[in-house]
Amino acid sequence: MTEVFQILHDYGLLLLVGQFPLGPLGGLALTLCLAVAGLAISFPLAVLVGMARTSSHAVIYLPVSLAVHLVRGLPVLMIIFWAYFIVPLVIGHSVSALTTVLCALVVYELAFTGEVIRAGIQAIPKGQIEAASSLGLNVFQVMRRVVLPQALFHMLPSILNRFISLVKNTSLGYIISLNELTYSAYQINIQLLTKPFQVYTILAITYFLICWSLGQAMTRLEQRIQARRERTAAHVKSTITVSA
Repeated sequence: MTEVFQILHDYGLLLLVGQFPLGPLGGLALTLCLAVAGLAISFPLAVLVGMARTSSHAVIYLPVSLAVHLVRGLPVLMIIFWAYFIVPLVIGHSVSALTTVLCALVVYELAFTGEVIRAGIQAIPKGQIEAASSLGLNVFQVMRRVVLPQALFHMLPSILNRFISLVKNTSLGYIISLNELTYSAYQINIQLLTKPFQVYTILAITYFLICWSLGQAMTRLEQRIQARRERTAAHVKSTITVSA
């Protein structure tokens, strides 16, 4: 245990921010930035994917469904390799490890979050959609004003769960030497040589604390959503009773 604290004392800053401010940002800070950026970029696109996956038009539904199933059937590492080796061939110049990993995570998260949103859209009672349509709203207005506000609210715990998965998937940037948290631990282990167990124990504990904290936040969010559902149901029931 003493050795663990000594490693944290000597190399804690490298684990937290990498070489920043004297060099590029790395460590835990880069891991969290990657996860936040990956979710922020993929989420609006995932909403479009979720809507396309519920479309009744085959020309929209089929190609999007094919792309989603293809991405969901591949490991993240394979997508990173494709981005790392194929993208430079396509665009004619190399891309940074950060750009490669971010693009791979966005593509991967896009497919999975899109499926979460699809499930949320399909969970909305059809009666609400029919009622909105009868008021003269077109498909996009129904989706924007009726379906998505409810679906996205109830999907918040699932989206947070995808964020937890995204945090862990950033560790695959280690394969192409992206200086995120796992690669920072690898650099520390190379310098120490004789203490891999202590170094990777610190790494495991760090990931656990991040994901556990996010999991606790997800649990509290689910409880608040459930409490709101119960209050809404009680209010509707009391309104019906008074009207009767």
